[in-house]
Amino acid sequence: MNNTKRSIVKTAWWLMLPLAVWGTLLTDNTASAGKKKTILEHADFIEGGETSGPSGAVIPYRSAVGNVRFLHGKTILECDRATDWLENERIDLNGHIVIRDNTLETRSDTGTYDTRREIGELSGNVRGRVVEDSLTAKSVRATVDLTGDNLWLFGDAVVWQPGRQLSGDTIRVHLREIDGRKRADELEVRGHAFLATKDTLATSPLTYDQLSARRLLARLDERSRLKNVTATEKAQSLYHLYDEKQQPTGANYTSGAKIRMFFVEGKLSRILTTGNPLGKEYPNSMRESREIDLPGFRLRDKERPVFEPHSDQKGQD
Repeated sequence: MNNTKRSIVKTAWWLMLPLAVWGTLLTDNTASAGKKKTILEHADFIEGGETSGPSGAVIPYRSAVGNVRFLHGKTILECDRATDWLENERIDLNGHIVIRDNTLETRSDTGTYDTRREIGELSGNVRGRVVEDSLTAKSVRATVDLTGDNLWLFGDAVVWQPGRQLSGDTIRVHLREIDGRKRADELEVRGHAFLATKDTLATSPLTYDQLSARRLLARLDERSRLKNVTATEKAQSLYHLYDEKQQPTGANYTSGAKIRMFFVEGKLSRILTTGNPLGKEYPNSMRESREIDLPGFRLRDKERPVFEPHSDQKGQD
């Protein structure tokens, strides 16, 4: 019998204990004083033991299967299966993963969670939302940085807020505490960056002001409204024009090295283009034509994730 098998046999007596008792035996695991403890609150089946690492070192672990729920400080980890590598401060997660606290909720198919850095690395059908905001997102992969207040989205990333959609290869959502609640205050998009904002004065529901570039940086106010947006590298914009009586007069196309849009109470007020600026205006008859849309414009509302309340949230709204 090898060392790994012996270790499993030696620990088998406590695997027969009720989960509540087993939890009290292992919830005090921590790498050093002052670190947050990782508590296994529930699982349908549990086991533990030791295995050999690449260098031959013995690595202790505990695994859980079925309705798994860990608590790490104020962060909740849920999944179908998990392996907690105690000395490596890492938890491997699989199946219906949820990482959430009172700020962010992110879901995926597979991932890991670093208990020391409080960072989750997720992949496969990633969906996220800011709990105290109206922001939702999707991507192929994500990094959830709970201590840095950042959600990084990688691969065909899309972020939605009421009346607008951001998309690109990579999107960083930064959070800031406002009136005791954390909300998104900065959105950075890199690679095929595209911003579509609904024209609130238009009669057509499909009329959107548009901005594209290789990189976009959008800043939001305390009510999650746009304050300003900067587009750099091959920047292009399309925005709709009105007269002093707010009657539509046409649309404007502009391109340049950098385009900055400024908003007042969430409404577009001024545009500044620098670096070989070029522009043209479309007549009012074309303002709702799809022919004048910027390359890459596509509304993706059908892909927007929907989040159902958790069992511990129902009845609290």
